[in-house]
Amino acid sequence: MQVTLTIIRYPKKYIYFALLAMAIHRFPLWFNKKISFFKLLGCGKNGTFDKNPDWQQWGILTVNPLPKEIIYGNQEKVIAELYGSFISSWFQFFKCETWTIYLKPIEGHGTWDGTNPFGKIEKATDYDGPIAILTRATIRINKLNAFWKNVNGVAEQMATAEGLITSVGVGEMPFIKQATFSIWDNKESMKKFAYQMHQHQEVIKKTRKENWYSEDMFVRFIPLHTSGTIKGSDPLGKIKIN
Repeated sequence: MQVTLTIIRYPKKYIYFALLAMAIHRFPLWFNKKISFFKLLGCGKNGTFDKNPDWQQWGILTVNPLPKEIIYGNQEKVIAELYGSFISSWFQFFKCETWTIYLKPIEGHGTWDGTNPFGKIEKATDYDGPIAILTRATIRINKLNAFWKNVNGVAEQMATAEGLITSVGVGEMPFIKQATFSIWDNKESMKKFAYQMHQHQEVIKKTRKENWYSEDMFVRFIPLHTSGTIKGSDPLGKIKIN
C-alpha cells in the first residue's frame, strides 16, 4: 500500500482560494477511483499540534498507489496523476508550491473515522532507517482546554529534538481534529524524544488518565521518495531514502 502526502503553499494574495479549495477539492477526490482514502488538511504554524493556522499552507493525504514511472516524473505530472486534472490545474493557476512525499506504512495502531485506511500493519518491526510518523487525534470537546494547555511545551521540545528532519502540523478541523506528521533520521531518534523527554511523557500519561481523545491513531512509515519543494527546498533533499 502506498500513501501520499502533498503540502501545498499558496501566495498570500490567494489565501481566499486556498480556503475555497477545502470545500471544492473534495468532489474530484471523491470521484477519483484510484483513491481509496483521502483527507484535506489545514496546517499549523509551529510544525506540530497548533491552533494558530498557517493560512498559506495546506495538505492532501491519500491512499493512492502510483506506478514507479509516475512517482519519479516531474511534480506537475505527479499532481495530475495523484489528484486529477482539475486540482492540478488549480494549483498551477494559483501559482502554488507543492511538495509530495510517498510513504509505505509499516507499524501502527488506532483508527481514523472508525476505519484503518492504511491496511493491516504490524505493531513493531525491525526497520531503523529514516522514518515518518503520523500522530492524529480527535479531542473530546470537554477536554479541549486541558489538551491545548499542555501541548505547547511539547511542540517547543520537538522543534529542537535531535534527529528530527522536519515536521508539519495538520488537521481536519480547527482545535478538535489534529495531527502531526514528522520525519526522523531513524527510529532511535524518534523514541528518544517520545520516551525520554519528561514533558512529552507527562502529556502522554495525562491523555490516557484523563481520556482526552475520542479517537486516535499512530502510524510509522518508510519514506519512499519525494518530489517538488516547499518554501523553496525539499526537506528531505539531503537525506538518502529508498
